[in-house]
Amino acid sequence: MQIGPYQLDKPLILAPMAGVTDRPFRKLCKELGAGMTVSEMVASNPQLRNTRKSLLRSNHHGEPGIRSVQIAGAEPQMMAEAAQYNVQNGAQIIDINMGCPAKKVCKKAAGSALLQDPILVDQILRAVVNAVDVPVTLKIRTGWNPDNRNGVEIAKIAQGNGIQALAVHGRTRACKYLGYAEYDTIAAIKQAVSIPVVANGDITSPQKAKRVLDYTKVDGLMIGRGAQGNPWIFDEVWHYLQTGELLAPPSWQQVHQVLLGHVLALHDFYGEVMGPRIARKHVDWYLPAQVNEDDASQLAEYKQFRATFNAIDEGAQQLEVLNHYFEQKQAIAA
Repeated sequence: MQIGPYQLDKPLILAPMAGVTDRPFRKLCKELGAGMTVSEMVASNPQLRNTRKSLLRSNHHGEPGIRSVQIAGAEPQMMAEAAQYNVQNGAQIIDINMGCPAKKVCKKAAGSALLQDPILVDQILRAVVNAVDVPVTLKIRTGWNPDNRNGVEIAKIAQGNGIQALAVHGRTRACKYLGYAEYDTIAAIKQAVSIPVVANGDITSPQKAKRVLDYTKVDGLMIGRGAQGNPWIFDEVWHYLQTGELLAPPSWQQVHQVLLGHVLALHDFYGEVMGPRIARKHVDWYLPAQVNEDDASQLAEYKQFRATFNAIDEGAQQLEVLNHYFEQKQAIAA
């Protein structure tokens, strides 16, 4: 899959997710098979540019692969200037957010709220594409509610303005993350434009990835929530698409090694106060998949671990408790 001058080694992309796809998680997913990752959404408002949150979201130091930075906003000139600023700070691709359904984003007429205003969409896309010399991509939803799925119209506007690739989440703005993603609109968009189209939404297994690819005929897949606590999904999907065979799930030892490295990276990136706090949600995403919910003793043991871990504020103690938990699990497995 080609985006401007960049050739992805695998057409599998980590979706931008605010509060999730920070630099440590992007690096980890790239190491475990993602062909490209996209940064957390960065606000276009220059008054927010030097906040701690924005500075961390814009930190790409030592990051491997193509650096794609997502920007959000509703004012064409401000979006153009945000694109220029991020390119000056190392972005190799600018991604425009017109897919976020969050209330705090949509109430500012940004994110997926923009899908209601194709004229403004056209103005923003033209302004950003003309402002930078790097490829500009776009992420959208299928429309703003089930009765107004105008994804094909938006896709044609995007192509006409020089957008280099389009990611489409298979829900409308009104659907948020409820129900199931639908892929008919994504398939129609793929038929309507010649630029690369990437399908997103409910891709949580290798088998589902193949079904979505076969059904929509898209050029690539974008995986978001399916990668939370499961960064192996990219290698698993790619192996299945290439061979038709499923990789064995990661062992307790593999989960231990990856999770420990991830938590250490979070401590280092966010510091001694925020690092342990942010690590909690990631640990809580990793471990339930390793627990047999039909086994009452396993479930009780995990709930006890979770309560203990989430009460810890100190990084070294988090690592100690994590190591002890996994040592017990590996001893049982042996």
